Amino acid sequence: MTATPGKDAVLQAHATNRAITSLLSSLPDSIADAEFDRDELTLTIARDQIRAACSTVQAAGYNFLETVTCVDWYPSEPRFQVTYHILSHGLKERVRLCAMVDSIDPSIDSITPVWPSANFYEREVWDLFGVRFHGHPNLRRIMMPDEWEGHPLRKDYPVEGYR
Repeated sequence: MTATPGKDAVLQAHATNRAITSLLSSLPDSIADAEFDRDELTLTIARDQIRAACSTVQAAGYNFLETVTCVDWYPSEPRFQVTYHILSHGLKERVRLCAMVDSIDPSIDSITPVWPSANFYEREVWDLFGVRFHGHPNLRRIMMPDEWEGHPLRKDYPVEGYR
């Protein structure tokens, strides 16, 4: 299947998709961008609406949070892309929600109130990239030692660490 570029083209081509219809009816301004490539739907969500968007797709039948991860696009701004892979067993569909986070305030709302399983994933993203999750119940290091300085998966992190 060929890629569908551009938000408007994706929303029109997949107008019956439950994630899209739910988000457009509940949070009409939440979808900043959309892409459909290799049978995968990616929706870029406004950073301040990520928790509500996750709750909306959950109510639409997307019942399983597979993972939360991050990409550092340094030196571009917004620098970080926090990505949520979500699955619907009943619909047999996946949706990827992304939110862009800038380096001046690398933070976003935690989705643990929606999916408690996001707990360790968000801790991992914070530990390795330095993106803070507002409302997280226990945001602390999970992989690196407590005394570790910095966030080692940032592109500007020194190869040999801070000395």
